[in-house]
Amino acid sequence: MLLSLAQWLQTLSPELSFFRVFQYLTFRAVMAAVTALLIGLAFGPWVIRKLAELKLGQPIREYGVQSHLNKKGTPTMGGVLILIGIGTSTLLWFDWSNRFVWIVLLVTFGLGAIGWVDDYRKVVHKNPEGMRSREKYFWQSVIGLIAAFYLAFAVSESSNVRVFELFLRWLQSGFSTPLPPNADLFVPFFKEISYPLGVWGFIILTYLVIVGSSNAVNLTDGLDGLAIMPVVMVGSALGVFAYVVGNSVFSRYLLFPYIPGVGELLIFCAAMAGAGLAFLWFNTHPAQVFMGDVGALALGGALGTIAVITRQEIVLFIMGGIFVAEALSVMAQVAWFKYTKRRYGEGRRILKMAPLHHHFEKSGWTETQVVVRFWIITMLLCLVGLASLKLR
Repeated sequence: MLLSLAQWLQTLSPELSFFRVFQYLTFRAVMAAVTALLIGLAFGPWVIRKLAELKLGQPIREYGVQSHLNKKGTPTMGGVLILIGIGTSTLLWFDWSNRFVWIVLLVTFGLGAIGWVDDYRKVVHKNPEGMRSREKYFWQSVIGLIAAFYLAFAVSESSNVRVFELFLRWLQSGFSTPLPPNADLFVPFFKEISYPLGVWGFIILTYLVIVGSSNAVNLTDGLDGLAIMPVVMVGSALGVFAYVVGNSVFSRYLLFPYIPGVGELLIFCAAMAGAGLAFLWFNTHPAQVFMGDVGALALGGALGTIAVITRQEIVLFIMGGIFVAEALSVMAQVAWFKYTKRRYGEGRRILKMAPLHHHFEKSGWTETQVVVRFWIITMLLCLVGLASLKLR
């Protein structure tokens, strides 16, 4: 919005030429981060107070880590504060004609709405489980498939008109038209290794990345500050990839596919980083507010969608290694418990408790030790991911 306003002001008088600075993507990204940070810090106390007044306190499972029982009643659904910061800042600073930012916003706030319903049922109906898993997964799948279907054609073409033309050619060919190389699965650290996915392969992969990352971040959000800082770091790193992929010079030099318009996602990534840091101000141990599913599902989905658009699905898997480990720990724990119960008549566990961060707590690590060490690991993984920009 401010970009269009600045462009209009420039046409009024040559003396207003300093508004040209709004055309620089890096300037708008910095301002988006600052705006989101200030919004979060300014409205944080008010949001926390309102959540407390509405008695939207976090229910705690009785069979969980005993040291967490004193957190019962801490206001949850604080992800609303993050979404306010992201939404307001992004709308202020990005180019409204950019289709990629709109689709990321759609996924983010769509999954946030699902998380809102889930959190609402937890705190109002006093049910720690919230939405039934099938119901939640169904609505996540609807949003994931809509985004996947659109992006299958959008990353290959430069405008929505050409996207529609490619879609028509695909229909007329009997669903057999191959996608351009931009839609291939790119392998990091190798110059010319990529795998054509086809439309259906792209849709399936995108769906798995979006829904998988959404649930993985949600599973990670179990300790004060544990999920939000990795989100900030991974999101910021993906912003760098977006800037490169959306720049014809940098993408050619670094052997990345050039996708026009992707660079504008840097605005969203910067806003997410600013809003995340503002939330961390209130979420650091001992937390004054919890993110809840409204924030975790939304942020995870946003990361997955950006990774797909920038063609960095494998890099997201690397940089988001903590999220992957948390999700795999739950899957392994549940699978092994069911298998041993069927085989031996008694369920057995691989970990002391899942997700993984609770296993370390049960092993004697303090909450702060778990959180900071997971941050350090994420920082290292993000550096490895960023190294793939040049090491190819």
